Amino acid sequence: MKTVTMADVAKQANVSKSTVSQYLNKRYDYMGEKTKLRIEEAIKELGYQPNIVARSLKQKSTKTIGVIVANILHTFSTEVSRAIEDVCHSSDFHTIICNADDDPAKEKKYIEMLRAKQVDGLIIFPTGNNRDLYKRMLAEKYPVVFLDRPVTDIPVSSVMLKNEKAAVLAVNHFYEKGWRRIAMITASIADNVSPRVERIEGFRKAHHSLELDVIEEYVKSVEPHEVKDTLLEMWQKDNPPEAILAGNDRVLREVLTFVKETKLSIPEDLSIIGIDDVPYADFYNPPLTTVAQPTFQMGKKAAEVLLDKIHKKQPEDDRPDDRFEPQLIPRASVAVKGGDQ
Repeated sequence: MKTVTMADVAKQANVSKSTVSQYLNKRYDYMGEKTKLRIEEAIKELGYQPNIVARSLKQKSTKTIGVIVANILHTFSTEVSRAIEDVCHSSDFHTIICNADDDPAKEKKYIEMLRAKQVDGLIIFPTGNNRDLYKRMLAEKYPVVFLDRPVTDIPVSSVMLKNEKAAVLAVNHFYEKGWRRIAMITASIADNVSPRVERIEGFRKAHHSLELDVIEEYVKSVEPHEVKDTLLEMWQKDNPPEAILAGNDRVLREVLTFVKETKLSIPEDLSIIGIDDVPYADFYNPPLTTVAQPTFQMGKKAAEVLLDKIHKKQPEDDRPDDRFEPQLIPRASVAVKGGDQ
């Protein structure tokens, strides 16, 4: 079949090629309704498909951004990606979402692949271990935004949670309910992933402020598959934890699995708070107290900052960070010590 061209559409609609081009690029503020209707009908009748590659070359834009998430299994990653997609869709941009699994080699591969596809900018949950790539993008003034975590000495706009405050809110809530032997488990900090490090720091600062001793053997950073064994070790101690703070949604899931398998009761045997307001928190039995991140606002902000950079609304040397407030959502998984359960 003969390829239908813009010239064919123009001839069918009895307009010029430039008028068809203006219609396709949505520059029809001063175009008559009858003209728009004729072009629309001609496109449908002829089955015309615009040459996206040619348009991208001409406009020097693919109208596409890349999003490289740390781990798509995290509720946070999924919800943030949805918010980014919403903002981009409303701005007539497409999104390509890639899952790096917190693996620097995978992250590097995706950055190079997306740039080869000439996406207009990137939102990255950085592993922190591709510093040369990050620096190269900065030197080239390539639009990029970091989400969830900054990278030391890499001045890229970053959108993050106030992670220390998230842990402080949780510890204070446990304290108010009378609990003192408080444990915290996060995912591994072997790669110095800043939200995990900051949450542990907040945990320690809250203890210091409340004049509580941190029980070091109850502060652990491990891979998710190691959480259950870590908890078993804690429960072999003479005084196991009375309360536990799960550093993210995947750790929380492993904690709940441990509770079920060992037939512990929440909150009678153990009070629990998780950072990340997981979708099942309010209908789990009992409903789970969480510290929520404003995921949709964070995703929206990251997309807006990136689009501003793409459209040159934000100077390249102006790279402010945005820190969002966490919110404690009290539910029934934290009991009052010595009170009615």
